[in-house]
Amino acid sequence: MSTQFLINNLKATIEGKEILKGINLEIKGGEIHAIMGPNGTGKSTLASALMGHPKYEVTDGEVFINGEDLLEMEVDERARAGLFLAMQYPSEIAGVTNSDFLRSAINARREEGNEISLIKFIRQMESKMKELDMNPEFAHRYLNEGFSGGEKKRNEILQMLLLDPKLVILDEIDSGLDIDALKIVAAGVNSMRSEDRGFLIITHYQRLLNYITPDFVHVMMQGRIVKSGGPELAERLENEGYDWVKEELGITDETVGQA
Repeated sequence: MSTQFLINNLKATIEGKEILKGINLEIKGGEIHAIMGPNGTGKSTLASALMGHPKYEVTDGEVFINGEDLLEMEVDERARAGLFLAMQYPSEIAGVTNSDFLRSAINARREEGNEISLIKFIRQMESKMKELDMNPEFAHRYLNEGFSGGEKKRNEILQMLLLDPKLVILDEIDSGLDIDALKIVAAGVNSMRSEDRGFLIITHYQRLLNYITPDFVHVMMQGRIVKSGGPELAERLENEGYDWVKEELGITDETVGQA
């Protein structure tokens, strides 16, 4: 079944302050959507709220993944339903190896008694690590501990490749990457593009979109999507900034706060 992800009038607060003020977005299978916008407009808040971060309170709206009510699900249920978030700042977990974490994550999405075998898992992990040009030793290191920023981002993409989600959210996966790492990460994303999977890419810069071509680009300001277009919109934002959007839409007081 082709993935469909529907957000209708989503509003969310953090510590009582409203950040998302009515997000509307539909992502169909095979589509890549990019959200761009200045700092403090709610982009990362959107990603965290969709994934169910307890810090963010959804106060209104609806979100459906393949017809199921996402907002009624716990975080683990959202993951089992096919939602995946590659985080801007991945956590470090001492005492848990990368391989143990990945295998546990895969098995958590499988039925009891149908766990992935150790041999099959090792083969899949080694194959995907090779695609991402990752040192095999990373499999035995503690999760993200001592990893550089770029290594953490590759590790997020490794998780994506192994978990095979239906709706992928990439929250500024390009930040902190040099050009070679960016190309490798983009290749990993492009290899996952299919008619039964959708992507939501949150980014500040058009450079990532040089390697991952979006179907739709959305501009987010003041907690709302205020303008949408094709890849050419990202190019104009890169060349001209956001002032022309504010002028065109009559926006004069840009929200400042946590994005």
